Amino acid sequence: MIDTSFKLLFSGLAIALALVAFVPYVRSILKGTTRPHVFSWFIWGITTVIVFFAQLEADGGMGAWPIGISGLLTVAVAVLAFIKRADISITKTDWLFFAAALASLPFWYLTSDPLWTVVVLSVVDLFGFGPTIRKAYESPHQESQLFFLSLALRNCFAILALESYSVTTVLFPLSITLACTVLLTIVVFRRRTVLA
Repeated sequence: MIDTSFKLLFSGLAIALALVAFVPYVRSILKGTTRPHVFSWFIWGITTVIVFFAQLEADGGMGAWPIGISGLLTVAVAVLAFIKRADISITKTDWLFFAAALASLPFWYLTSDPLWTVVVLSVVDLFGFGPTIRKAYESPHQESQLFFLSLALRNCFAILALESYSVTTVLFPLSITLACTVLLTIVVFRRRTVLA
């Protein structure tokens, strides 16, 4: 069993990685180098903030802190992407995922169980990767490799920092780690085959 001081260290590392990932990402959005898909980021922001509260209810403790901070940063990126008019192509499917993210709130209230909310939100969040994966495949030079690598590592540290391990506390950060790894792999592969 890892003691509390190590949990705090892992939580701090996860928060530091979130900041290390988001600060250059925001700079690249401001420069126009990175053009994130607005709807993906709104979906991710909503789901991440809700999962943070579900993890707290499931006794995730300080391991939930990086998820909460990342949720706030993600919403900020979504707002910035909208203001900068990055990739604002929104499909009917995007609206469906957005509605599913919002629908998870009453679902949690009705079931009184954060597990099902986290399951629904993890699935919705993974679907939220759809527009970004499509965009990364088509325009791989518009996505930051360092950003998605940092997020994958952040989630690994967030899992290690959890004070209680359950499907409710681990599912979301683990699924996001895997999705970031897939996205990163696509960007690396496509950059080798597509000229800037």
